[in-house]
Amino acid sequence: MRIATIEVSQGAEAALKTLGREFPRAWKTRRYRGERFGFETPAALFRTLTPKRWELIEALQAAGPLTQRALARTLGRDVKNVHSDAVVLLEVGLVEKTEDGMLVVPFDEIRAGFVLKSAA
Repeated sequence: MRIATIEVSQGAEAALKTLGREFPRAWKTRRYRGERFGFETPAALFRTLTPKRWELIEALQAAGPLTQRALARTLGRDVKNVHSDAVVLLEVGLVEKTEDGMLVVPFDEIRAGFVLKSAA
């Protein structure tokens, strides 16, 4: 089972700390722990993963691989707009293209969340 975790990492320093903590554990256990997608701020996360893009991801998870045109029909959206959203999700890595050019979400499960901490 492929798992994606979307998180707000609060910058490169926090991401390096997480990597330093998790890499030895993964190396020792040799267990797949999923892929991580980090964003520096909640604003960056929400700018990239808009409600329409979440709908696109959900539709692909439910239907399986689809062409952009079929996905646009499924969503009731314009093909150009679906294409624009698909390009962003392809760049991020949450959506992939199959060898025959169909769009697919390669993850069985996508986890998303973030923690806000006070400075004190």
